[in-house]
Amino acid sequence: MAVPATSAVGANATASVIGRQTIASNFDTFLQLLTTQLRNQNPLDPLDTNQFTQQLVQFAGVEQQLRTNESLEALVKLTKISQNTAALGYVGATITAEGATTQLQDGLAVWYLTSPRPAQATISIMDNNGSTVFTDTATLDATTQAYQWNGRTSTGGLAPAGSYKIVITAKDASAQAVQISTNFSGVVDNVDISGDQPVLMIGATLINLDQVRSVRRPTTSAAGANPFAGLTNAL
Repeated sequence: MAVPATSAVGANATASVIGRQTIASNFDTFLQLLTTQLRNQNPLDPLDTNQFTQQLVQFAGVEQQLRTNESLEALVKLTKISQNTAALGYVGATITAEGATTQLQDGLAVWYLTSPRPAQATISIMDNNGSTVFTDTATLDATTQAYQWNGRTSTGGLAPAGSYKIVITAKDASAQAVQISTNFSGVVDNVDISGDQPVLMIGATLINLDQVRSVRRPTTSAAGANPFAGLTNAL
């Protein structure tokens, strides 16, 4: 789930402001002391010019670093605004994203399974409590294929709408384990921008932008239609 912005950000900003104020105050004090010392120095034992020049350079370097930090903070803010604006553009679009959890809605849940080679798979569908509500077996080809679940449980009942996770155990003809990657599709109905990174939401399923694999914008005629209409089970 998206992590809201924490007090650490505010603490860092406050520390940065205090740091700038402290450096500015110290620099002014240093100049006053230096000026006073120059005015009252012993002509026979003058102040080492190399020493106070190095001190001036050090203070100037710290001040420059603070200015650089300010510029970086401004760039980070602009980047976050740009990311949030881009994420809001996903609302209403049908996306395919990497992940094993999708929504059961209107009696249908769809996952896309990718197998590197032919395999026999045991498929389990689990609810939010981690309980297995449905099991199945299927033959997977060495390609990407859609797997549909109509919401029927192993006991013949109908599972309620919500988030469900698919768990796959697969083996090839040599009884070697095969890693199956899973994607899912859905319409983005919300975007959470409260954290450091925007998070897309399909029902209760949260998707980071780096999980998105494809985006399909709704057409005028298809607006409001079931995004899974026309899909066929390839298994």
